[in-house]
Amino acid sequence: MSVRRVMGTEVEYGIAVQGNPTANPMVASSQVVNAYATATVKARRARWDFEEESPLRDARGFDMSRQVADPSQLTDEDLGLANVILTNGARLYVDHAHPEYSTPEVVTPRDIVLWDKAGEQVMLDAARRAATLPGNPGIVLYKNNTDNKGASYGAHENFLMRRSTPFADIVTHLTPFFVSRQVVCGAGRVGRGQDGRHEGFQISQRADFFEVEVGLETTLKRPIINTRDEPHADPEKYRRLHVIIGDANLSEISTYLKVGTTSLVLAMIEDRFIDRPLTVDTPVKALRAVSHDPTLRQRVTLADGRKLTAIELQREYLDLARKYVEDRLGSDADEQTVDILERWERTLALLETDPMSLADQLDWVAKLKLIEQYRSRDGLAWDDAKLQLIDYQYSDIRPEKGLYHRLVSAGRIQRLLTDAEVDRAMTEPPEQTRAYFRGRCLEKYAEHVAAASWDSVIFDLPGRESLQRVPTIDPLRGSRAHVGDLIDASDTADALVEALTR
Repeated sequence: MSVRRVMGTEVEYGIAVQGNPTANPMVASSQVVNAYATATVKARRARWDFEEESPLRDARGFDMSRQVADPSQLTDEDLGLANVILTNGARLYVDHAHPEYSTPEVVTPRDIVLWDKAGEQVMLDAARRAATLPGNPGIVLYKNNTDNKGASYGAHENFLMRRSTPFADIVTHLTPFFVSRQVVCGAGRVGRGQDGRHEGFQISQRADFFEVEVGLETTLKRPIINTRDEPHADPEKYRRLHVIIGDANLSEISTYLKVGTTSLVLAMIEDRFIDRPLTVDTPVKALRAVSHDPTLRQRVTLADGRKLTAIELQREYLDLARKYVEDRLGSDADEQTVDILERWERTLALLETDPMSLADQLDWVAKLKLIEQYRSRDGLAWDDAKLQLIDYQYSDIRPEKGLYHRLVSAGRIQRLLTDAEVDRAMTEPPEQTRAYFRGRCLEKYAEHVAAASWDSVIFDLPGRESLQRVPTIDPLRGSRAHVGDLIDASDTADALVEALTR
């Protein structure tokens, strides 16, 4: 009924070794993760527990054979790569030759922004520590989605949904939303095509890398709707919608709107509130066409014959969401739900009348305005290599180098958070989900936590022959309200496990 639900993000960061363009990215990524772990994990390092993972289970009702799966899909295999569980409940690890940060589970869009931003600071700290290693010339991390040489890496969102919701309904109603959502939350990109060889600017960094409408893959034949059925929760009650189509955002407002509007649309799908599909013809082609037109005049054809711009299509969802919230919540709507609706409406109105006025709120607009300033000052054509360098520099996470961060320092980007909040979220877990239990256990009993995952914490206790697994299959249990007093009162891991299993 609102924007509240269990959710999280996973961001793979672009990586470069200064002075060594041929450096092995997997080695460099491992150095980043291990440097952070060495400096921050004071006791035994818990391993990631892969036992409950099932990356080849498809929401359409079958399991893909391991023999035909691409190796990149086998995320349930322990390859011995750097992998750390943090005291804030997050996971920091190496995935597809990139350092990746997965936020802890949270329940509001603002908390997504907070722990996602904490991930940026974790990565910055990790890269700086890696730079102190002997013989290391320095590692630079970028919060972006492509190297403009044909490779793309993901910024995924995860939303817990009711298992009873037919997956076909999700595909029907979410596909048009994703085709048009990029005008609100695209990160912007210089160049078109997967290798960026075609000149110009586009709204989304990821749009050119999507090839099919529905599918299980994430690194090849990328689908608009991903079908991985790996709930990390009670599979009888929940499914986890794995969204791979979003861009990696630096703007806090872009991230806030991205997850907030999506959560509202998912609520409407679950409650079967959308009675008329907004089906788009050839959605993959439409996705790219919308991205390639920063003037926002590109129209997409709907199955009912209408031709709408992405802004107009987004407004269809906004109007439905307003009616939905009014019908189901009325004046009892929570603060963030009301705020998301109001920001969504203002953003669409400004995109239609004066998009450049959103340069202090949306990534793609901020980047485009910056690039146009350089083009005007230096007389740069769209095929000038300097523009792609500016694109990269926007996403550089170093505050003294990254153009996004310079805009923030100059007061030209609006924020939702304070630096103090972000600093706390680097080490402290959210309080309203099982991430609280995971994070507190890592902070207080690190020496006796053998392994952990999203849905369990495994203890190695003195005097016990076998490991003790504490399941955390309900994402809303293990919160501070549920276990905070118990953890505070348990001086040892043995006392905690005894109390939990008594």
